[in-house]
Amino acid sequence: MSTSSSVTAQVLVEALPYIRRFYGKTIVIKYGGHAMVDEELKKNFALDIILMKYVGINPIIVHGGGPQISSIMDRMGIKPTFIEGQRVTDDETMSVVEMVLVGTVNKEIVGLINRLGGRAVGLSGRDGELVQAERMKIYRYSGDERPPEIIDIGRVGKVSKVNPEVLVALEKDGFIPVIAPVGVGPDSQAYNINADLVAGSIAGKLRAEKLILLTDVPGVLGQGGEGEEQRLIHSMTMKEVERALEEGTASGGMIPKLKACLKALRQGTKKAHILDGRREHAILLELFTDSGVGTEILRE
Repeated sequence: MSTSSSVTAQVLVEALPYIRRFYGKTIVIKYGGHAMVDEELKKNFALDIILMKYVGINPIIVHGGGPQISSIMDRMGIKPTFIEGQRVTDDETMSVVEMVLVGTVNKEIVGLINRLGGRAVGLSGRDGELVQAERMKIYRYSGDERPPEIIDIGRVGKVSKVNPEVLVALEKDGFIPVIAPVGVGPDSQAYNINADLVAGSIAGKLRAEKLILLTDVPGVLGQGGEGEEQRLIHSMTMKEVERALEEGTASGGMIPKLKACLKALRQGTKKAHILDGRREHAILLELFTDSGVGTEILRE
């Protein structure tokens, strides 16, 4: 047997116990970052999802689309406004958000998976009232004893409830759900919701085996020694994540990801992972190899 054949056989043998362990289980994947832009990574992602389905795993995809929304708004002459990292979403902006996420990005992902041999179905949180939302409020504190200022950022929502019946039905019939992070409010209007938080809420409601968040960094990075680069933290407990959020050592786009992981784990998801979506086949490496990649977050 050639060396390359031996390596291939070893990879398959290493994967076997993981395939057995995850057979029939649900894994929720937040798809975003560079993996949604680079053509080769897009294809690799779709193939990874199809392989998971063929070996008996039930993947559910929740996708982002912030850069695509900004690009369309720029072409339409609409200047985006952000407050504390949140896109201010008036009625006009919400129309663009829904058009891009539901009408363009979602259909592209579904089309690619189907073209490569999968059976995907596109949804938004409004379908079957899958993701119910309530308006998100931002509080700005002045530092004195006065009450905080409440800032209106429009139709930006947070998840109030997940109704998973449509996902259960699709999984039962062998389909791969692909979800745009648009929720429905009590006023029946659409709300723009952070995709990480939607993925965490769905994973928690389904008590998924895993929540996987794809991003553009290797995982959660910790402080190195003086003069050293930040190092990848391979494993964290919920308590360590809570401490990082409280102490402010987690920042920027990592904050909603860590909050999504905590929510999923508190509701019954067994394990959460933050992976570098720029790495080819990152999902398969995490699921089916002994070493894994990225950062795993454990209940204890």
